[in-house]
Amino acid sequence: MVGDRSGAASVADVTSAKARPVPSMADVAALAGVSSQTVSRVSTGADHVKPETRARVLGAMKALGYSPNGAARALRYGNFGAIGVIAHRLARTGESRTVEAVVEAARLHGYTVSLVDVRSPSSDDVTAAAARLSHQAIDGLVIIRAETETPAALALPPHLPVVVSDSRLFGHLPAVGADQSDGARRAVQYLLGLGHTTVHHLAGPEDSSPAQMRAEAWETTLRDAGRPVPPPYRGDWSAESGYQLGRTIAENATVTAVFCANDEMAAGLCRALHEAGRRIPEDVSIVGFDNIPLADFLWPPLTTVAQDFASIGNRLVELLVEQIQDGAELADSRTIIPVELVVRASAGPPPVRP
Repeated sequence: MVGDRSGAASVADVTSAKARPVPSMADVAALAGVSSQTVSRVSTGADHVKPETRARVLGAMKALGYSPNGAARALRYGNFGAIGVIAHRLARTGESRTVEAVVEAARLHGYTVSLVDVRSPSSDDVTAAAARLSHQAIDGLVIIRAETETPAALALPPHLPVVVSDSRLFGHLPAVGADQSDGARRAVQYLLGLGHTTVHHLAGPEDSSPAQMRAEAWETTLRDAGRPVPPPYRGDWSAESGYQLGRTIAENATVTAVFCANDEMAAGLCRALHEAGRRIPEDVSIVGFDNIPLADFLWPPLTTVAQDFASIGNRLVELLVEQIQDGAELADSRTIIPVELVVRASAGPPPVRP
């Protein structure tokens, strides 16, 4: 009889567990102190939800174990064969080539890719994009250059595997990036080694983390060598900005070497110098960054720092797959991909002054 009662109790326990109610949208709304409509908007990644409200709703979802639908509830099991990618300004070389590498690596791992190009890397835009992608049944998420984010500002869907590239979220989410600082250091040291007294810098935009790291390494390398640090010229990554700033640079006869934060701006600078009658590298030496395919076909061919975008994409996907398939905890994982200085003909010794 005891055995029978024990067995009956066990069945009752199982039945009770199965009957336990699944958290509803109304439960989330009550816990977060918002309306069900707001919960719905957060679930679908709709705009016009305050960041603090979105974070509160996502926190309530996580606390209750709520998922917007049955598909989202299965995210952690890796059943969909799809990953999401959030990028910002795909026209930029770094973003576009990283996305290309992620797509190829995902294909090799048997995953398709859903891509969202956000208007800005703000917490609201990135959080909304993450929620929208998670609602589309993805297994994990790659965030490329969430440059202005902090862990406190970025609210991501619960249980969603995430990896970031070149982000300030290093140390809080699994992250992969090229060695920006070493690349800039190599470029500046190479130009100084050719005999230039100092190196001017055509920098990227201030809101870009890679641009900041390259500019900081440029300045540090000059200071460590005891060389003067001239004011940087600030571009926006485009060849047009390189050309317009290059016209100003061309008027400065003291400039003999320029480290450009990317190859597109270097190309614009090359044209401006040519139009001003200043020869490359006899009058001005130039080193770029990225090693885009066009760099080898400029005249003269551009010396530049090569980023290994294929390795970056492969490692991003590897870290994501480890989380999806193995449930690995990788928050502290940080992979720095080495860079290489590719020497061509755009840099040489400084001109001999009379």
